[in-house]
Amino acid sequence: MRFNPRASLDTGRLSDRGGQGLGGGRNGLPIPGGIKAGGGAGMVIVILLVLAVNFFGGNGGSGIPGGMLDHGAGTDSSRMADSDRYASCRTGADANDDVDCARVAVENSLYAYWSDLFARSGETFRPATMSTFSGATTTGCGQASHQVGPFYCPADQGIYLDTTFFADVLEGQLGGRGGDFVEPYVLAHEYGHHIQNLLGTMGRVRTQRGASSDAVRLELQADCYAGLWTRAAEGTSDVSGVAIIADLDEGDIAEALDSAKAVGDDRIQKRSGGRVEPEGWTHGSSEQRMQWFTRGYESGDLQACDTFGADRL
Repeated sequence: MRFNPRASLDTGRLSDRGGQGLGGGRNGLPIPGGIKAGGGAGMVIVILLVLAVNFFGGNGGSGIPGGMLDHGAGTDSSRMADSDRYASCRTGADANDDVDCARVAVENSLYAYWSDLFARSGETFRPATMSTFSGATTTGCGQASHQVGPFYCPADQGIYLDTTFFADVLEGQLGGRGGDFVEPYVLAHEYGHHIQNLLGTMGRVRTQRGASSDAVRLELQADCYAGLWTRAAEGTSDVSGVAIIADLDEGDIAEALDSAKAVGDDRIQKRSGGRVEPEGWTHGSSEQRMQWFTRGYESGDLQACDTFGADRL
């Protein structure tokens, strides 16, 4: 993955919390790509949302279904204490030289893709914020630690990431092979949860565990949304219309699929020393996660990501 050196970067939606000590974690291997429910500190990744809605009604094609946006409270910007980690990230050239600036460029591309899709559907887009931290941090959904893994908090519409996760957990504990597109895949998955929040899809989750549960359907849809963005990433541009991403190749897709495989529920159960028990799944198997990312990538169609309408996952 290479960024266009001429692209301008916007750091306004990102912040870094620095180190805030350890705590608030949970035992066992983390399951990345999750949602942290609102409430007290130390809550596990679990979805406690009700109110079913008909997500895939309204508009046809790849547009945003009309009338389904949840325009709740805006982002809590008071939580966005900043260590100036991203202050030097100004251009795509910086993104090619620095992993922190690459994170900014990926966020900018995700913002450009989803805001454009919403605009073409006549809807106002409200972006997610993105915060990195070390050790632990406080969010609108309670305290989060390194052991939670990357997650999205619906309460403050923020994506949270301890950047040591990729080397320490995804590669070290879960056996992923790594690569420069691993983090973009994870960030795109988390941004997919933000889109689900805006569209009201989270309200469809009633069953929390099992291979065909609503929780799994929500996670697989976020993988599919990550595939949608990946397909369109080279076409995203900065505020001046300059392309953000210069090159995204088959090697990047292979890295995304390898990461999806690494974070499958069956893979995590095996690596944690247990049996594969589909009744305990919350995110989907390795095969399912790769399949739904691929579906989004190959189709480029939002409606192709209707995991809630699928008879088989």
